[in-house]
Amino acid sequence: MQKNFLIVITGPTGVGKTAAAIEVAQHLGCDIINADSRQVFRGIPIGTAAPTPQEQAIVPHHFVQFKDLDEYYSAAQFEADVMALLPQLWQQGDYAVMCGGSMMYVDAVCRGIDPIPDISDDIRHAVKQQWQEHGLEPLLDELKRLDPTYYEQVDKLNPKRVVHAVEVCRQAGVPYSSLRTGRAKQRPFGIIKIGLNMERDKLFDRINRRVDAMIEQGLEAEARSVYHLRHLNSLNTVGYKEMFALFDGTMDRHTAIERMKKNTRVYAKKQLTWLKRDTTITWCHPSQCLDTAIELLKTAQNPKKS
Repeated sequence: MQKNFLIVITGPTGVGKTAAAIEVAQHLGCDIINADSRQVFRGIPIGTAAPTPQEQAIVPHHFVQFKDLDEYYSAAQFEADVMALLPQLWQQGDYAVMCGGSMMYVDAVCRGIDPIPDISDDIRHAVKQQWQEHGLEPLLDELKRLDPTYYEQVDKLNPKRVVHAVEVCRQAGVPYSSLRTGRAKQRPFGIIKIGLNMERDKLFDRINRRVDAMIEQGLEAEARSVYHLRHLNSLNTVGYKEMFALFDGTMDRHTAIERMKKNTRVYAKKQLTWLKRDTTITWCHPSQCLDTAIELLKTAQNPKKS
Protein backbone atom coordinates (compact mmCIF):
# COMPACT_ATOMS: atom_id res chain seq x y z
CA MET A 1 0.00 0.00 0.00
CA GLN A 2 1.26 3.46 -0.89
CA LYS A 3 2.51 5.39 2.12
CA ASN A 4 3.60 8.81 0.83
CA PHE A 5 1.24 11.13 -1.04
CA LEU A 6 1.68 14.39 -2.89
CA ILE A 7 -1.56 16.37 -2.90
CA VAL A 8 -1.57 18.74 -5.87
CA ILE A 9 -3.86 21.78 -5.66
CA THR A 10 -4.15 23.57 -8.96
CA GLY A 11 -6.60 25.71 -10.90
CA PRO A 12 -6.86 29.07 -12.63
CA THR A 13 -5.22 32.22 -11.34
CA GLY A 14 -7.21 34.07 -8.68
CA VAL A 15 -9.38 31.11 -7.67
CA GLY A 16 -7.97 30.84 -4.12
CA LYS A 17 -5.34 28.10 -4.34
CA THR A 18 -3.01 29.46 -1.66
CA ALA A 19 -5.67 29.67 1.06
CA ALA A 20 -6.98 26.20 0.20
CA ALA A 21 -3.47 24.70 0.19
CA ILE A 22 -2.71 26.20 3.61
CA GLU A 23 -5.90 24.71 5.02
CA VAL A 24 -5.07 21.25 3.65
CA ALA A 25 -1.42 21.42 4.73
CA GLN A 26 -2.41 22.51 8.24
CA HIS A 27 -4.82 19.59 8.52
CA LEU A 28 -2.21 17.09 7.29
CA GLY A 29 0.68 18.69 9.18
CA CYS A 30 2.87 19.04 6.11
CA ASP A 31 4.75 21.58 3.99
CA ILE A 32 3.69 23.33 0.78
CA ILE A 33 5.68 23.20 -2.46
CA ASN A 34 5.11 26.23 -4.67
CA ALA A 35 4.36 25.38 -8.32
CA ASP A 36 3.99 28.90 -9.69
CA SER A 37 6.68 29.75 -12.23
CA ARG A 38 6.67 33.47 -11.37
CA GLN A 39 6.50 33.21 -7.59
CA VAL A 40 9.94 31.58 -7.62
CA PHE A 41 11.49 35.00 -8.33
CA ARG A 42 12.50 37.60 -5.76
CA GLY A 43 11.39 41.20 -5.86
CA ILE A 44 7.92 40.83 -7.38
CA PRO A 45 5.65 39.48 -4.61
CA ILE A 46 2.70 41.77 -5.29
CA GLY A 47 2.29 41.17 -9.01
CA THR A 48 2.77 37.40 -8.66
CA ALA A 49 0.45 37.13 -5.61
CA ALA A 50 3.20 35.24 -3.80
CA PRO A 51 2.38 33.77 -0.38
CA THR A 52 2.86 36.51 2.20
CA PRO A 53 5.29 36.21 5.13
CA GLN A 54 2.24 35.70 7.35
CA GLU A 55 1.00 32.82 5.18
CA GLN A 56 4.45 31.27 5.07
CA ALA A 57 4.62 31.52 8.86
CA ILE A 58 1.48 29.36 9.12
CA VAL A 59 2.86 26.58 6.89
CA PRO A 60 6.43 26.20 5.57
CA HIS A 61 6.60 26.94 1.82
CA HIS A 62 9.32 25.80 -0.56
CA PHE A 63 10.52 27.46 -3.78
CA VAL A 64 9.00 30.88 -3.08
CA GLN A 65 11.13 33.90 -4.07
CA PHE A 66 14.38 31.93 -4.13
CA LYS A 67 15.68 32.99 -7.55
CA ASP A 68 16.89 36.38 -8.80
CA LEU A 69 15.00 37.85 -11.75
CA ASP A 70 17.91 37.31 -14.12
CA GLU A 71 18.45 33.67 -13.13
CA TYR A 72 17.36 30.98 -15.56
CA TYR A 73 14.85 28.53 -14.17
CA SER A 74 12.81 25.91 -16.00
CA ALA A 75 10.24 23.20 -15.45
CA ALA A 76 13.03 20.62 -15.77
CA GLN A 77 15.00 22.29 -12.99
CA PHE A 78 11.85 22.49 -10.91
CA GLU A 79 11.29 18.75 -11.37
CA ALA A 80 14.84 18.02 -10.19
CA ASP A 81 14.52 20.36 -7.20
CA VAL A 82 11.20 18.90 -6.07
CA MET A 83 12.34 15.30 -6.50
CA ALA A 84 15.38 16.12 -4.35
CA LEU A 85 13.24 17.78 -1.69
CA LEU A 86 10.48 15.17 -1.35
CA PRO A 87 12.61 12.47 0.38
CA GLN A 88 13.40 15.05 3.07
CA LEU A 89 9.70 15.85 3.49
CA TRP A 90 8.79 12.16 3.70
CA GLN A 91 11.08 11.92 6.75
CA GLN A 92 8.82 14.46 8.48
CA GLY A 93 5.53 12.84 7.51
CA ASP A 94 3.56 10.99 4.86
CA TYR A 95 2.22 14.01 2.98
CA ALA A 96 3.23 17.07 1.01
CA VAL A 97 1.04 19.65 -0.72
CA MET A 98 2.01 21.17 -4.05
CA CYS A 99 0.16 24.36 -4.99
CA GLY A 100 0.22 26.32 -8.22
CA GLY A 101 -1.30 27.00 -11.60
CA SER A 102 1.82 26.70 -13.76
CA MET A 103 0.79 23.68 -15.77
CA MET A 104 4.28 22.81 -17.01
CA TYR A 105 5.58 22.77 -13.43
CA VAL A 106 2.74 20.54 -12.22
CA ASP A 107 3.25 18.14 -15.12
CA ALA A 108 7.02 18.12 -14.56
CA VAL A 109 6.58 16.67 -11.08
CA CYS A 110 3.56 14.45 -11.75
CA ARG A 111 4.60 13.04 -15.13
CA GLY A 112 8.23 13.99 -15.51
CA ILE A 113 9.98 15.85 -18.30
CA ASP A 114 11.91 14.22 -21.12
CA PRO A 115 15.69 14.59 -20.62
CA ILE A 116 16.76 17.67 -22.56
CA PRO A 117 20.43 18.67 -22.80
CA ASP A 118 21.59 21.63 -20.77
CA ILE A 119 21.91 24.70 -22.97
CA SER A 120 25.36 26.29 -23.00
CA ASP A 121 25.68 29.95 -22.09
CA ASP A 122 27.01 30.70 -25.59
CA ILE A 123 23.97 29.22 -27.35
CA ARG A 124 21.52 30.78 -24.90
CA HIS A 125 23.12 34.21 -25.36
CA ALA A 126 23.27 33.88 -29.16
CA VAL A 127 19.61 32.89 -29.51
CA LYS A 128 18.45 35.55 -27.07
CA GLN A 129 20.47 38.23 -28.87
CA GLN A 130 19.08 37.16 -32.24
CA TRP A 131 15.52 37.36 -30.89
CA GLN A 132 16.05 40.78 -29.32
CA GLU A 133 17.73 42.25 -32.42
CA HIS A 134 15.73 40.65 -35.22
CA GLY A 135 12.49 39.46 -33.65
CA LEU A 136 10.92 36.01 -33.72
CA GLU A 137 10.60 35.48 -37.50
CA PRO A 138 14.22 34.38 -38.16
CA LEU A 139 14.01 31.93 -35.25
CA LEU A 140 10.73 30.55 -36.57
CA ASP A 141 12.37 30.08 -39.98
CA GLU A 142 15.25 28.24 -38.33
CA LEU A 143 12.87 26.07 -36.29
CA LYS A 144 10.91 25.20 -39.44
CA ARG A 145 14.13 24.05 -41.07
CA LEU A 146 15.57 22.17 -38.08
CA ASP A 147 12.35 20.68 -36.68
CA PRO A 148 9.33 20.95 -39.01
CA THR A 149 7.33 18.64 -36.72
CA TYR A 150 7.57 20.91 -33.68
CA TYR A 151 7.20 23.98 -35.89
CA GLU A 152 3.67 22.81 -36.73
CA GLN A 153 2.83 22.32 -33.04
CA VAL A 154 4.42 25.32 -31.33
CA ASP A 155 2.53 28.46 -30.37
CA LYS A 156 4.23 30.81 -32.83
CA LEU A 157 3.28 33.83 -30.73
CA ASN A 158 5.05 32.46 -27.64
CA PRO A 159 8.71 33.61 -27.75
CA LYS A 160 9.70 31.44 -24.78
CA ARG A 161 8.63 28.21 -26.51
CA VAL A 162 10.18 29.14 -29.86
CA VAL A 163 13.46 30.29 -28.32
CA HIS A 164 13.73 27.16 -26.17
CA ALA A 165 13.10 24.85 -29.12
CA VAL A 166 15.78 26.55 -31.22
CA GLU A 167 18.22 26.39 -28.30
CA VAL A 168 17.65 22.65 -27.93
CA CYS A 169 17.97 22.01 -31.67
CA ARG A 170 21.30 23.84 -31.76
CA GLN A 171 22.60 22.23 -28.57
CA ALA A 172 21.54 18.65 -29.30
CA GLY A 173 22.04 18.68 -33.04
CA VAL A 174 18.74 16.83 -33.45
CA PRO A 175 15.12 18.01 -33.72
CA TYR A 176 13.61 19.08 -30.42
CA SER A 177 10.55 16.93 -31.17
CA SER A 178 12.71 13.80 -31.35
CA LEU A 179 13.59 14.24 -27.66
CA ARG A 180 9.96 14.62 -26.56
CA THR A 181 8.74 11.07 -25.86
CA GLY A 182 5.69 12.06 -23.80
CA ARG A 183 6.05 8.96 -21.64
CA ALA A 184 5.12 9.47 -17.99
CA LYS A 185 7.70 8.54 -15.36
CA GLN A 186 6.75 6.26 -12.50
CA ARG A 187 6.87 8.08 -9.17
CA PRO A 188 7.61 6.37 -5.83
CA PHE A 189 4.68 8.14 -4.17
CA GLY A 190 0.97 8.54 -4.70
CA ILE A 191 -0.36 11.62 -6.46
CA ILE A 192 -3.74 13.18 -5.78
CA LYS A 193 -4.74 16.11 -7.99
CA ILE A 194 -7.43 18.59 -6.98
CA GLY A 195 -8.53 21.32 -9.36
CA LEU A 196 -10.26 24.39 -7.91
CA ASN A 197 -12.90 26.20 -9.92
CA MET A 198 -16.07 28.25 -9.51
CA GLU A 199 -18.72 29.92 -11.61
CA ARG A 200 -17.06 31.92 -14.38
CA ASP A 201 -18.60 35.28 -13.40
CA LYS A 202 -17.49 34.83 -9.78
CA LEU A 203 -13.97 33.86 -10.85
CA PHE A 204 -13.71 36.89 -13.12
CA ASP A 205 -15.00 39.13 -10.33
CA ARG A 206 -12.32 37.74 -7.99
CA ILE A 207 -9.68 38.41 -10.63
CA ASN A 208 -10.85 42.00 -11.15
CA ARG A 209 -10.89 42.66 -7.42
CA ARG A 210 -7.46 41.09 -6.96
CA VAL A 211 -5.96 43.39 -9.60
CA ASP A 212 -7.47 46.37 -7.78
CA ALA A 213 -5.98 45.07 -4.52
CA MET A 214 -2.55 44.69 -6.16
CA ILE A 215 -2.69 48.33 -7.27
CA GLU A 216 -3.60 49.39 -3.73
CA GLN A 217 -0.74 47.29 -2.32
CA GLY A 218 1.80 49.07 -4.51
CA LEU A 219 2.11 47.11 -7.74
CA GLU A 220 2.95 50.27 -9.69
CA ALA A 221 5.95 51.03 -7.45
CA GLU A 222 7.03 47.38 -7.52
CA ALA A 223 6.92 47.31 -11.32
CA ARG A 224 8.84 50.59 -11.53
CA SER A 225 11.57 49.13 -9.31
CA VAL A 226 12.21 46.39 -11.90
CA TYR A 227 11.45 48.47 -15.00
CA HIS A 228 15.14 48.53 -15.97
CA LEU A 229 14.99 44.71 -16.16
CA ARG A 230 11.89 44.61 -18.39
CA HIS A 231 13.78 42.64 -21.06
CA LEU A 232 14.03 39.59 -18.75
CA ASN A 233 11.78 36.59 -19.36
CA SER A 234 10.86 36.49 -15.68
CA LEU A 235 9.02 39.80 -16.19
CA ASN A 236 7.35 38.84 -19.47
CA THR A 237 4.08 38.25 -17.72
CA VAL A 238 0.66 39.75 -17.07
CA GLY A 239 0.80 42.70 -14.71
CA TYR A 240 4.31 43.84 -15.45
CA LYS A 241 3.81 44.06 -19.22
CA GLU A 242 0.89 46.43 -18.72
CA MET A 243 2.75 48.50 -16.12
CA PHE A 244 5.77 48.76 -18.42
CA ALA A 245 3.47 49.96 -21.21
CA LEU A 246 2.24 52.63 -18.80
CA PHE A 247 5.80 53.70 -18.01
CA ASP A 248 6.69 53.67 -21.73
CA GLY A 249 3.80 56.03 -22.38
CA THR A 250 2.02 53.67 -24.77
CA MET A 251 -0.89 53.12 -22.36
CA ASP A 252 -2.60 55.39 -19.85
CA ARG A 253 -3.06 54.23 -16.24
CA HIS A 254 -6.76 53.35 -16.50
CA THR A 255 -6.21 51.38 -19.70
CA ALA A 256 -3.22 49.56 -18.20
CA ILE A 257 -5.22 48.42 -15.19
CA GLU A 258 -8.23 47.35 -17.25
CA ARG A 259 -5.96 45.53 -19.71
CA MET A 260 -4.32 43.75 -16.80
CA LYS A 261 -7.71 42.50 -15.66
CA LYS A 262 -8.64 41.37 -19.15
CA ASN A 263 -5.33 39.61 -19.79
CA THR A 264 -5.55 37.87 -16.42
CA ARG A 265 -9.04 36.62 -17.26
CA VAL A 266 -7.78 35.36 -20.63
CA TYR A 267 -4.91 33.56 -18.90
CA ALA A 268 -7.33 31.94 -16.44
CA LYS A 269 -9.36 30.56 -19.36
CA LYS A 270 -6.18 29.17 -20.95
CA GLN A 271 -5.25 27.48 -17.69
CA LEU A 272 -8.67 25.86 -17.43
CA THR A 273 -8.51 24.65 -21.03
CA TRP A 274 -5.13 23.01 -20.35
CA LEU A 275 -6.14 21.52 -17.01
CA LYS A 276 -9.44 20.12 -18.26
CA ARG A 277 -7.45 17.76 -20.50
CA ASP A 278 -6.13 16.00 -17.39
CA THR A 279 -8.68 13.36 -16.47
CA THR A 280 -6.84 12.56 -13.21
CA ILE A 281 -7.87 15.90 -11.68
CA THR A 282 -10.84 15.94 -9.28
CA TRP A 283 -12.60 19.30 -9.48
CA CYS A 284 -14.28 21.14 -6.63
CA HIS A 285 -15.09 24.60 -5.29
CA PRO A 286 -12.26 26.11 -3.20
CA SER A 287 -14.45 25.88 -0.08
CA GLN A 288 -14.64 22.09 -0.56
CA CYS A 289 -10.91 21.52 -1.08
CA LEU A 290 -10.13 20.11 2.37
CA ASP A 291 -13.12 17.74 2.38
CA THR A 292 -12.22 16.60 -1.14
CA ALA A 293 -8.60 15.97 -0.17
CA ILE A 294 -9.63 13.93 2.87
CA GLU A 295 -12.02 11.77 0.83
CA LEU A 296 -9.51 11.20 -1.97
CA LEU A 297 -6.82 10.22 0.53
CA LYS A 298 -9.19 7.75 2.22
CA THR A 299 -9.97 6.15 -1.12
CA ALA A 300 -6.31 6.00 -2.15
CA GLN A 301 -5.17 4.56 1.17
CA ASN A 302 -8.01 2.04 1.44
CA PRO A 303 -8.79 0.89 -2.10
CA LYS A 304 -11.83 -1.34 -2.35
CA LYS A 305 -11.03 -4.97 -2.87
CA SER A 306 -12.21 -6.24 -6.20
